[in-house]
Amino acid sequence: QVRLVDSGGGLVQAGGSLRLSCAASGLTFSRYTMGWFRQAPGKEREFVAAETWTGTRAYTESVKGRFTISRDNVQKTVYLQMNSLKPEDTAVYYCAVTSTSGLYDCWGQGTQVTVSS
Repeated sequence: QVRLVDSGGGLVQAGGSLRLSCAASGLTFSRYTMGWFRQAPGKEREFVAAETWTGTRAYTESVKGRFTISRDNVQKTVYLQMNSLKPEDTAVYYCAVTSTSGLYDCWGQGTQVTVSS
């Protein structure tokens, strides 16, 4: 089975940076998209960023210009570089990968990002 392990979260002050990592194992197909989502207390999980197998990137409006997603297709690892962090970025961040259906149906365990004001 596919497993995702995400890491790199922590506590930072506003304006600081963090880099999240997500390592995938068990992937047997190449045409997949890896993405990052986040969920704050009392809110639904929301899309943050994604990169397709071709390298096309997408971001939610609130993180454009601050976050950068990248991937290593050989190591099956995706990264999220987060700069100029804001308190509203505080959430549990989850990486995810699409199945052959194209849906995000495999998720990491989540890593906590806390940004203090």
